[in-house]
Amino acid sequence: MEPRNFDGDADRPRSAGAKQTGRVLVIGPYLRGRAADADAQSESHVQRNAEARLDEAAGLARAIDLVIADAIIAPISQIRPATYIGKGKVEEIAALAKSLDVELVVMDCALAPIQQRNLEKELHAKVLDRTGLILEIFGRRAKTKEGSLQVELAHLNYQRSRLVRSWTHLERQRGGFGFMGGPGETQIEADRRLIQERITKLEGELKKVQATRRLHRAGRQRVPYRVVALVGYTNAGKSTLFNRLTRADVQAADMLFATLDPTLRALNLPHGGKAMLSDTVGFISNLPTQLVAAFRATLEEVLEADVILHVRDISHEDAEAQQSDVDAVLRQLGINPDDSGRIIEVWNKIDRYAPEKREELLNIAARRPEDHPAMLVSAVSGEGIDALLAAIEERLAAKRTTLDLSIDAADGAGISWLHRNAEVLAKELHDGRFDMTVRVDETKRDIVVNRFDAVPHHAT
Repeated sequence: MEPRNFDGDADRPRSAGAKQTGRVLVIGPYLRGRAADADAQSESHVQRNAEARLDEAAGLARAIDLVIADAIIAPISQIRPATYIGKGKVEEIAALAKSLDVELVVMDCALAPIQQRNLEKELHAKVLDRTGLILEIFGRRAKTKEGSLQVELAHLNYQRSRLVRSWTHLERQRGGFGFMGGPGETQIEADRRLIQERITKLEGELKKVQATRRLHRAGRQRVPYRVVALVGYTNAGKSTLFNRLTRADVQAADMLFATLDPTLRALNLPHGGKAMLSDTVGFISNLPTQLVAAFRATLEEVLEADVILHVRDISHEDAEAQQSDVDAVLRQLGINPDDSGRIIEVWNKIDRYAPEKREELLNIAARRPEDHPAMLVSAVSGEGIDALLAAIEERLAAKRTTLDLSIDAADGAGISWLHRNAEVLAKELHDGRFDMTVRVDETKRDIVVNRFDAVPHHAT
């Protein structure tokens, strides 16, 4: 369904339909004019296209099998404390919701609990904001124990401030002896206490799961495999690229948040080396703060990665704004998005362009600074994959030192240590000694130099 602009003056037909389960009306209450410019600047974001934003919101609703009755842009000049949008727009949306016979109204914004309650009273329908919608998707898609725990924790933190709205049985409860306190006071506090107890329990379980993850990560670090992490806006093609690079079969679908739980696979590099490739959850604009905090452990693969591939859907009309949103989340995680020594920008989905446009993109990429290259690829067709692998290998090698050494063939412990802690590039036996060329991390360079009398490698 094409999103339509609802500015209060349009005289458009209202068609009532048969009531269906999950039938929803999606509203895009976006700031317009100077207010929108000021909001984008305050958040250090590129201003997004309103139609693209609404289309994304409708995509989020479809991701949990909701039926879109209509999708409307409702431009606003300022945010109202009581209902987020103005009284006139509330009345018009209420009339539209009634004519379409919808059960749920999705507001593509973050609503305060009081705004959500007031809108439900005025619209006579359930109201879900962007945060609640994303949490619902995450709750359905998380498969691993860690992912499920993180989603539940985020949802409880979100729900805690909305007890009055969400728990309908509270209106039948009274505190004290029936004349002290107000309706639901005792029950609300009891529910809030139960939620807090559950949150505390979940946090304890998460710590155990995270400790196990750290042990697994420590085990990988004992093997000389580096970690390459994929990040990017949701539906940018990360999972398809992951499958292309590793020949894996991770779910890859044309939908928002198709992948939530982190996946690791071996990545074979052009000259025989190996790395671990990590596919992570996709980012999105206005990602709920509860989820950034809750999924920090899942995103530790990104924090620990030697190289980060920022995958962009270069064919998307809001590609620049999506890049800005991803950069903002990376900063929240403590990663500098301008770290050219660690981050490679990957322009995906070039197969969607005609040859002339593709040539134009190649020229744009060629004019970028050498320390900020852009790799043009198609995860679907495989175009540009070889060049991307070469760039990954070069970036990983830049973080390591190549050394030459000679070791007694009888020193089994030393040879074993080198194989566990370094990348052995060459190994030849001469007169009872192994002449070896190894590549090691800077953190282990001094150990190899001091223990094995290693010297910098000189290519012949």
